[in-house]
Amino acid sequence: MSKLNFMLLSLMVAACSAFVPTSPMQQRNHHVAFGKVAEPSALVLNAEDTFWEGEYPPSKVLGPIMSKMPSGMLGALSIMFLTICVYSCGQSFVLQQEPGALASGSWVKWYYVLGGFGGPLAWGTHVAAWIQRKNGM
Repeated sequence: MSKLNFMLLSLMVAACSAFVPTSPMQQRNHHVAFGKVAEPSALVLNAEDTFWEGEYPPSKVLGPIMSKMPSGMLGALSIMFLTICVYSCGQSFVLQQEPGALASGSWVKWYYVLGGFGGPLAWGTHVAAWIQRKNGM
């Protein structure tokens, strides 16, 4: 029981740490016995501040590709992803009705599993379309 409590506490701490504001990184020069070690400045990713005031965020939180897409296109993508998800779930249900399909696992098809990811994609593109509409795009 204590292992379970430890795991749950660790998971909760890890989830809470995702919402802690980040502080700017300090650049330090590291010295070793044979000279100065070069900082991997090209590999350091600079995190932009995505905090906003008001009802909706700016378009830049959608990333470099979706921030340039109009809300109508994102809405159409959302409908397409939702259609794929519903079709995949429906076809998986049809395959489950075959005799012995649940016992053998023959109802699991990779393309229907892949289509099932359309649900979260539909939700994400729906939210992106809402953000773009609120920002006038």
